[in-house]
Amino acid sequence: MDDLNDQQDQAIDFLDISRRLGRGMAQILGMALLGVVIAAGVILVASRFQPISTGTRVVFSFPGFEKGQYPDGSKFEPDDLIAPDVVADAIKREGLADSDDFQAQVRVGLNVEGVIPADEVKARDRIRAAGEVLSPYIPNEYAITLTLKRSLPLSIDQRRLLMNAIVNTYREKFERTYADVPLAFGNAFETLKSADYFEYEMVLTEESQHITVFLNQQLDQAKNFRSSSTNLSFSDLLNQTDLFRQIKLDETLGLIRQNGLSKDRNLAMVKMGYYLATLEDQEQEALADEKTVQDLLSKAQEHLQSYVLGIKSELAQPRSEAPLLDQGLIDSLLANDSYNLLVRKALDAGLEVKRIQARKAQLLERRRDMQAFLGKSGASGRVIARQVDDSLGNLKVAYGELIKSIRDTQADFARQRFADAIRLSDKIKTEGMLKPLAEASGLGLFLGAALGAGLSLLGVYFGGGKES
Repeated sequence: MDDLNDQQDQAIDFLDISRRLGRGMAQILGMALLGVVIAAGVILVASRFQPISTGTRVVFSFPGFEKGQYPDGSKFEPDDLIAPDVVADAIKREGLADSDDFQAQVRVGLNVEGVIPADEVKARDRIRAAGEVLSPYIPNEYAITLTLKRSLPLSIDQRRLLMNAIVNTYREKFERTYADVPLAFGNAFETLKSADYFEYEMVLTEESQHITVFLNQQLDQAKNFRSSSTNLSFSDLLNQTDLFRQIKLDETLGLIRQNGLSKDRNLAMVKMGYYLATLEDQEQEALADEKTVQDLLSKAQEHLQSYVLGIKSELAQPRSEAPLLDQGLIDSLLANDSYNLLVRKALDAGLEVKRIQARKAQLLERRRDMQAFLGKSGASGRVIARQVDDSLGNLKVAYGELIKSIRDTQADFARQRFADAIRLSDKIKTEGMLKPLAEASGLGLFLGAALGAGLSLLGVYFGGGKES
């Protein structure tokens, strides 16, 4: 009997709740709509004082990156992506306000963070839990964000375009530095526009050496590479360079040297004399540097020998609990590292001295040859000059063809090697108003409806007083 009464009481309660909610339905809907309006208004007002973030992800993949290095061995820094020169160039490309204040705001708003995959985090946690030493982790993906005030006169599209311009500017800077042929490469004849004949020998001989060094470096990196546009390998280009030097270059330079050809031999002697004086100054400086390095190397060798003797004497003594690395061994390692550095410095200094002395000897020989022709002139000299000019014209054409083949082959190699060196792994996204507005409106709807329902259950109705 009691159970039946309880069930009747509950049924009465539910009927009362339904009746109250039904009567307050208009109130509930009104409160819900009011909550939506208030929440949306708050978000719209607050958004005017909050910054907007535009972001994307960049993946790096080039030789040496796994070691944290650029292709030339220099250290890689993620902040290079947002370096001041990169940002300034990107702003200029987009035609935005090129003021120092605007650039400063953009640089402050940029941020680069490494992205570490969840699997990698778990794997490193297991290694750490096992007590093993963790090796440094270098992420290959980075999140770059640009956070600027909404009041800044930049539209959403302009912010995305600016982000894209920053990444593209950095990519082009990377390609210019590590992929493209150096700008000074292949400009020998531009340098020689107003030069005398004897200067052709110095400049073109040095240029052919630079070409050979460059091609040997590329051959070390890509022994099996063959260009799709030129059908040439770097080995083929080396052979072409040798043929160019033997057939074209030696012919022209031989005519110049054999005939002591010059536009003004007296002026040429003055130029050679000044150049020799410059080389002598360089030689004295290089000899002084070599002597300093040799002295330091001798002292370092003495210290290294004393460290080794000290370690041997310590090892000969019985020690019960000797550490794996004592101070003597650490000092020895440091001394050995310094010694190796000085050996490399001594080698570089010695090679520099030999290089300057070789150039000096060559110039002295050219000067003696020129002296033998002082005061000589005539119709034969003019005929030889025309012959040399014709030979120089043919040489220039052959040189241009060789440089073009090298540039085209290198361009194909760079596209193959650095095609995915720097790429976006995500779309450029900007925080919009729709999501926060929808979330706030949903929250306002819920709170307004809850308030209206609560008042209805309490019997309070707007416009209808209080239920008795």
